[in-house]
Amino acid sequence: MTAALALGTYRVRAVNQAARTALAAGAPWVDTAPNYAHGLAHQELASVLAAHPSVRVTTKTGFLTTAQGRAAVEANVLTPDQAGVGHSLAPAFVRWQTEQSLKVLGRADLVFVHNPEQAASGHDPTRLHDLLRGAFAVLEEFAQAGRIGGYGVATWSGLSSGALTVAELLGLAEQAAGSASHHFSGLQLPVSLVMAEPIAKALHGGGPLVEASDARVITFASAPLHGGELLGLMTPELVDLIRPGLSAPAAALLAVASCPGLDVVLLSASTPNHWHDAERAVAVPLERDRLRSVIDALAAG
Repeated sequence: MTAALALGTYRVRAVNQAARTALAAGAPWVDTAPNYAHGLAHQELASVLAAHPSVRVTTKTGFLTTAQGRAAVEANVLTPDQAGVGHSLAPAFVRWQTEQSLKVLGRADLVFVHNPEQAASGHDPTRLHDLLRGAFAVLEEFAQAGRIGGYGVATWSGLSSGALTVAELLGLAEQAAGSASHHFSGLQLPVSLVMAEPIAKALHGGGPLVEASDARVITFASAPLHGGELLGLMTPELVDLIRPGLSAPAAALLAVASCPGLDVVLLSASTPNHWHDAERAVAVPLERDRLRSVIDALAAG
C-alpha cells in the first residue's frame, strides 16, 4: 500500500475551500499550525472540521505571528523580547498556545512541536533536549487528560542535521511522562525526491521513518513535491523510470507515497481534479526495486 494522502495547509491560500475539497475526497487527516495563513488557518478550518467529526487533525506549537505574540504577552506567558523572536517552546507558552488551538479547532489528534531546532541556537544538544522535554511534559498532561490524542515533532532539519534522532525523541518522551507509557505518537519531516535521504535509508531498512514506524509512531511526509526545485529534477527519463505516462508531479508524489515506513503524505492540492489526479497516481505503489532504482538514479545524477 502507498501512504495515505492528507491535506497540508502550509502555503495554502484558501484554507477553508481546500479543506472542503480534501475532506469531500476522503482525506483522513488535516495538518495545520497556528501561524499558517497569516495566523488564520485555525479559524478557516473550524467550521469544516465541525462538519467532519471523523477526520483526524494535527496542529503544532512553537511558531507565532506578531498578533499571537501580542496576545501571549498580554497573557503573561511570554515577554515582549521572547514574543519578538517568533518562536518559543517555553512550557507556559506551549500550554497557552495549545489551549488556544483547542478552543478554535475543537480537537487535536496530534500536536506537533514545530521545528524545535529553531529554538536551540548553535545546535546545542543539551539545550534542545531540555526544551523538548519541557514541551513534551506539557503535551503529555494534555494527552493524559484526554484533551489531545497525542503529540510529536514536526521538523524540517532536526533529523537530517543530526540534531535529533528518533531514539532521543522517544527517550525524552519517556522522561517527560515518567514512564514508558508516553503519548509521543507522531513524526513529521520533509520527504521528497529533492530531500530523498529518508527514502534511501528506509529502502535499506533504517532511518527515521522505519525507526518511527517500528515504534508505532505515525509518520508524515511534508513538502512531497518540494515546490519549484522539483521541476528541474523531474526529467522525462526519470518520470518514465518511475512510471511511464504520469505527469512529473504525479510521478514524484508516487515515489514518496511508496516509501517504506511512511503513513501519510501531506498534499496542498486545492481542487477536486488535483485530488483525484493524486489519488490515481498513488493507487498502485512502486515495487521496492523500482523505487531503489529511482533513488540510485538521483544519486548518480
